[in-house]
Amino acid sequence: MAIVEKEFYPEKNKILLAVDCVIFGYREGELQLLIFKREVEPLAGQWSLVGSIVDKEEGVDESAHRILKDITGLERVFLEQLHSFGAASRDSGGRVVSVVYWSLIQSPQNQQISIKNHEARWVPFDQVPDLILDHNQMVEMAIAKLRDFARYRPIGFELLPRKFTLPQLLKVYEAIYQRSIDDRNFRKKILATGLLTKLDIKDKATSKKGAFLYKFDKKKYEHLLKSGYWFEI
Repeated sequence: MAIVEKEFYPEKNKILLAVDCVIFGYREGELQLLIFKREVEPLAGQWSLVGSIVDKEEGVDESAHRILKDITGLERVFLEQLHSFGAASRDSGGRVVSVVYWSLIQSPQNQQISIKNHEARWVPFDQVPDLILDHNQMVEMAIAKLRDFARYRPIGFELLPRKFTLPQLLKVYEAIYQRSIDDRNFRKKILATGLLTKLDIKDKATSKKGAFLYKFDKKKYEHLLKSGYWFEI
């Protein structure tokens, strides 16, 4: 659809619209956050969430997907709108409203090539530095949302490879909640959901005995949701 250039509200102040992305990854038993050094003034060179001003001819969702692909090279990953931040004085560069998205991606160690053109890095969640503007507040809101979702939606699977072991899945949830979780109780609950398919192969990377690999049955989960199923772990 063509953009209408005629100004219908010339007397109103113009407000810029930005998108900022809270991008979580999981590596070596740790929940990690992707941050980068801001490339434009004001506050250029300081640590920031990944973000950008929304282009005139793109939607907000399109902008979020563009930013994610530009920084990580990834598409078709978990990405949801979280909240909007619009305090009048939040950005010294101008009147800017930010729409925040949060995302979960697998294996951050595989994204080094994609982020090499930006001064970006993965940092453990408990070592996130002071970020610009209200970005630390955005991160706090996103982790609260992730922990809430993890109780009722099998969101942890978004952080693992397609095939995984139960110990690996347990470690993801421990990383999300930043605490130990009883192994036997966790296995009982997760297997009772019926959302895992056990494979006839084992991962022997950590022991000779090995651990059976599983797959998450996403189609079954979507079908159960339509019938009123409520996941709880």
